[in-house]
Amino acid sequence: MAARQTTPRSLTSIAGAFLLAVGFLILFSNLDAAAARIAYATGNTGGHVLETLPALVLALLHGLQAYVFDHAGFSSGVLQFLVSFWPLILILAGALLLRDVLGGRLPAYKPGTGSSNAKGADA
Repeated sequence: MAARQTTPRSLTSIAGAFLLAVGFLILFSNLDAAAARIAYATGNTGGHVLETLPALVLALLHGLQAYVFDHAGFSSGVLQFLVSFWPLILILAGALLLRDVLGGRLPAYKPGTGSSNAKGADA
């Protein structure tokens, strides 16, 4: 019976690690391309935050204007933004699979435990 429990557990851990790795790989490659596009669009090649801030404020105001006057277009834009983060679904699925596998091995934080409680018991 022990062999039956380890096989699904190992397959779950392999699948979880694979989904987690692929999700992070795709997400970071997409974020790198997005950061390059934002830097190009704002004309910020040095990475200074104070130079990018006015462009971000104008983009926020443009988004607010779209929300007020073109609610359907705004909803479409938000949906496209959320779809661009689809690798997060892979990351969450991998983390959920690994949570079941590593659940018993990772120490859980319990309030009231630790060095401060041990000192109070001695005094």
